[in-house]
Amino acid sequence: MSKKIFVLNGPNLNLLGKRQPEIYGHDTLADVEAKLREIAGAEGHEISFHQSNHEGEIVDTIHKARLEGCGVIINPAAYTHTSVAIRDALLTCEMPIFEVHISNVHAREAFRHHSYVSDIATAVIAGLGIEGYNAAMRRLLQLL
Repeated sequence: MSKKIFVLNGPNLNLLGKRQPEIYGHDTLADVEAKLREIAGAEGHEISFHQSNHEGEIVDTIHKARLEGCGVIINPAAYTHTSVAIRDALLTCEMPIFEVHISNVHAREAFRHHSYVSDIATAVIAGLGIEGYNAAMRRLLQLL
C-alpha cells in the first residue's frame, strides 16, 4: 500500500499569510507544509504537497493521487463552491478524503455555505485556522 498522502490547495492559497490575514492568519502555506511533513513523517508517510490556481491542474493532481496515494487532504478554496470537475475527480479516489477550510465558511457569505466536496469527504474541518490541516492529517493517519 502506498504511504504517500496528497495535500492539495486551491486558488489564492499561495498568498496565505499575506491575503486577508484577519481571516486567514499570518502563517504561510510553507508553514502548513512543514508541519504536515513533520506529522506524516513521524508515522512513515510522505507528502505530495500541491497548490494551484488552475482547476484543471488540481484535477490532474487528484488523478495522480488516485494512482499513487493512500489519502487526500484538500482545501479547494473558492473551487469548493463551484467545481463539479474537482468533485468528480475526487469520486474516483477510493481512499480517505479530508476537506479543510482555514476559516469557518459557514459564518461567511451565503455563497460559501455550499460545498461540492463535503458530502463525498470522509470529514470536513472548517474554522480551525491552519491547525485544521494538522487535525486532518492526524485523523487520516489514524484511519490508515
